[in-house]
Amino acid sequence: MIQYKNTEVKIGGLTLKNPVMPASGAFGAEMEQAIDFNKLGAIVPKSITKHPQPGNAKPRVCETNAGMINSIGIQSKGLDYYLEHTIPQFETYDSPLIASISAESVEEFAEMASVLGNHKSVSALELNISCPNLKGNGQAFGMDPEDTFALISKARKVTDRPLIAKLTPNVTDIQEIAIAAEAGGADGLNVANTLLAMSIDVETRKPRIGNVMGGLSGPAVKPVIVRMIYQVSQVSSLPIIGCGGIMNGKDAIEMIIAGASAVQVGTASFIQPTALTDILSEMQEYMEKHGIDDIHDLIGSIEI
Repeated sequence: MIQYKNTEVKIGGLTLKNPVMPASGAFGAEMEQAIDFNKLGAIVPKSITKHPQPGNAKPRVCETNAGMINSIGIQSKGLDYYLEHTIPQFETYDSPLIASISAESVEEFAEMASVLGNHKSVSALELNISCPNLKGNGQAFGMDPEDTFALISKARKVTDRPLIAKLTPNVTDIQEIAIAAEAGGADGLNVANTLLAMSIDVETRKPRIGNVMGGLSGPAVKPVIVRMIYQVSQVSSLPIIGCGGIMNGKDAIEMIIAGASAVQVGTASFIQPTALTDILSEMQEYMEKHGIDDIHDLIGSIEI
């Protein structure tokens, strides 16, 4: 019989009973029919915007050989709806609620962080700095270290809740972005959002995504994310949340060995609704098999 192992990890002042949580955009209240939310390390609903947004043009999703491309856009019912409906949906669970924020300016990020970062039922904020900066000609905030520092700094001033910067992989040097986020006051780093990708239907010669390009996720991106986790861990002391291509427990363990303290699971849940809790069980099995009693003995344990 598998004995319980210590899987407790910390992101700033937030303690998670285990390192497994959903990736924003790949989780909803209806999944309660498949898994016990109280078993998750944290609950992360889809990123919220201040005002309602319809999302991008259809089609929004297409399969690739080893994953999927999506361009949902930040489809959102707005901050008021989130406060009145989304938070009450999840606040009754034991697992802490991490609110993921998307905004169109540094000022709007700070405004939303002030509201959500002081709500009694929100345990931490994930700042989606991978989203386009409308004042920066569409370049994501997280593509520029100065923008990253400014955004995190402003959010830090309005809340004492843990701040997790969700980094974009679509940069030349993710290390400089991680350093800027830490200097700005982040408590954790999510490595990373989806990789910009494109697919064309050769029969129609048209893009298979209505927005032309979208974000690639799934097994194809995992080696890239593992590399980035390792790189970020070399320059930052912050806990890292590994996100991208985790399909099973060994994938999660691989990211933890590379330097992650926790993981987020996205695409796998579309294939298998119980993926989150399955992955947690498989991680426990791995620890049992290898005689590891504490998850911290695995974090950053890569041997080079």
